[in-house]
Amino acid sequence: MKVVVACVLALLLSTGVMATQENYAFQTEQQRADFKRLTSELRCPMCQNQNIADSDAMIAHDMRRKVYQLITEGNGHDDVIDFMKQRYGDFVHYQPPVTNTTIWLWVLPFTVLFIGGWILIRRQPVDIDVSESGQARTSDQEALIAKAEAMLEKEK
Repeated sequence: MKVVVACVLALLLSTGVMATQENYAFQTEQQRADFKRLTSELRCPMCQNQNIADSDAMIAHDMRRKVYQLITEGNGHDDVIDFMKQRYGDFVHYQPPVTNTTIWLWVLPFTVLFIGGWILIRRQPVDIDVSESGQARTSDQEALIAKAEAMLEKEK
């Protein structure tokens, strides 16, 4: 019976080891708010479109520790973002800057819409004639029908 109780106690006590949680002590509430804001704005380089606050990857843990360290050293929001961009690239921030390499991502959709609209507006109108059956016919179809009727008249 003692062995069973010891096994149950060991199992209960070991579950706390598996649930590790990062607890950060901040000097002010402003630092805590900055930490939460930054960890939700920074993207995990390993995960697909997940911020470092929600990611469980090792690199996200390292990034959270670095954000905590930079905030407790007195660095501001922009300083931390700049540090992370220098270390991991522009991908790490959810708000990418407009640069020479990314401008086409902003301009291309509007250019395609403008050209498509221009083509639709500049398109020549088609002459439409309605036959006795109520179906619409174009002038090209009318010419083909007239040619076919002429050929039928020749063969008679």
